[in-house]
Amino acid sequence: MRMVDLIQKKRDGLAHDATELEWLIQGYSKGEIPDEQMSAWAMAVYFRGMNSEEMTELTMQMVRSGMEVDWSDWNLPGIVADKHSTGGVGDKTTIYAAPWAAACGLYLGKMSGRGLGHTGGTLDKLESIPGFKIDLPMHDFQKQVQAIGIALISQTKQLTPADAKLYALRDVTGSVASIPLIASSIMSKKIAAGAKAIVLDVKTGSGAFMKSKEDSILLAQAMVQIGEGLGRKTVAWITNMDRPLGRMIGNALEVREAIDVLHTRGSKELTELGATLISELLVAVNPTYSIEAARSFVMKKLLDGSALQKMREWVTAQGGEASVIDDPTTLLISKQILDVPAQMSGYICSIEAEAIGLSAMRLGAGRARKQDVIDHRVGIEMLVEQGQFVYAGQPLCKLYYEQHVLAEAEVSRIQANITISDQPPEVLPLLIARVDAFGVTKF
Repeated sequence: MRMVDLIQKKRDGLAHDATELEWLIQGYSKGEIPDEQMSAWAMAVYFRGMNSEEMTELTMQMVRSGMEVDWSDWNLPGIVADKHSTGGVGDKTTIYAAPWAAACGLYLGKMSGRGLGHTGGTLDKLESIPGFKIDLPMHDFQKQVQAIGIALISQTKQLTPADAKLYALRDVTGSVASIPLIASSIMSKKIAAGAKAIVLDVKTGSGAFMKSKEDSILLAQAMVQIGEGLGRKTVAWITNMDRPLGRMIGNALEVREAIDVLHTRGSKELTELGATLISELLVAVNPTYSIEAARSFVMKKLLDGSALQKMREWVTAQGGEASVIDDPTTLLISKQILDVPAQMSGYICSIEAEAIGLSAMRLGAGRARKQDVIDHRVGIEMLVEQGQFVYAGQPLCKLYYEQHVLAEAEVSRIQANITISDQPPEVLPLLIARVDAFGVTKF
């Protein structure tokens, strides 16, 4: 078998068989296939795509390039589930949804990543909790899931090393935005981590990786096909990222907002999203539940304090100061604040999520490059929402900063990216569509 033949085959729009994909991924993992040929193949996939059988096989070959987390010896009374978001601005859902799901009897052994650019990373946010450890040996990780139903750690390099190598190549050769390669990359990590039930939160809009609803649905369908093809119950929701999720953008700020959800004083939008995703997982794990019954049970576990208690157990187990769960205002947040005023009266027409995320990054809440050091204390608090009427001079948001010159530079940028109109806009819902093995339901 020759790599040039596989490049030409995909260039011509033909499908690979399992033997070819095994040879390709294993050969690239071992260094037998050079980067220039692999990048040519990735670009051919970018333009020609893959069918569901190819995507499923590619996913499994990336899983087999490294270790697979085995839960069979841990005598769990249920199966391991996972929730994944494609990333966005202000997306702190995992921080409150994971302990909430564990309080509902689900087992979540989750591996997460760090933020880059306008999107935040769950690991960075959790590290704003004093003492919280995101690196655990695999045995301790699995033992914690067995004991309290939840553990969240950094991605181990032993999982899907072929995917990591291929992604780094795609990142510098312009083929990142390939739906088959994105789908197989995401799902390979879920499969390798041992998840048997998966719910996907696929963001769409200005602050998301996928800007259009159509592309977001295609990505969701691809991931659902892969998951179902590999025997994992998989459901995806398309959710709105044309505006930031919730009010807070920035690490400690977002943790505080996430904890507020578990205190039942959080935003309706965040509570709705969490309840929706957890209900889907509950039905996937226990099909005897109707979605209505699952939703009722999930909300009960929030309202009776079980989810909040599980958050305390989780933070304590991973070395964090659980006192911040009872009083999240003790989280270290900058005391230097600058208001961004509205320049005119009218209705908030749009809030460009990506631009707001980039402003938070420049304040120090995110990374422009992987090696950048973030400041957990800084960020942005949104004070208005789409469709709201504001008066000239009214604060649109608060900037929490450590360097005044950086904050001042963001004022005009934010004003330019929160548009105000004399007519109220159409406000799109948070939940846009649901994708499962049977098709797409739009809302």
